[in-house]
Amino acid sequence: MPTNLAKSGKNLAKKGIFAQCISSLALIVIVLFIKPEYTVAVIFGALSFIIPHSFFAYWSFRYAGATKSKLVVQSFSQGLKIKLALTAIFFAIAFTQLNAPPFPLMGAYVLAMVSQWFAMYRLRHMS
Repeated sequence: MPTNLAKSGKNLAKKGIFAQCISSLALIVIVLFIKPEYTVAVIFGALSFIIPHSFFAYWSFRYAGATKSKLVVQSFSQGLKIKLALTAIFFAIAFTQLNAPPFPLMGAYVLAMVSQWFAMYRLRHMS
């Protein structure tokens, strides 16, 4: 039973991450043709959300069920902290090592985040 609870959450997370990847890829292709000099910033901006969020989703759905409620809460809290740290590391690298322009970097980050919100909204209303 607990694996079924975790499995449905994992499947939903995978669909959200897939939506993020597709929308980010579309943005990368558009930027590649319109403003190629911003492509690296857009790629890094999208990855700055997708990778930490994917790790968070993996970490959060390790446990499920009433008997493991403390582990679920602990796992969620740890995953959130790690997601925040990874995001900070990605932004630090983008701004210090890549000298990425802020608007394309943050724009891609926001697009990846918002596409996940819309995916979750749409999937909730489809089921």
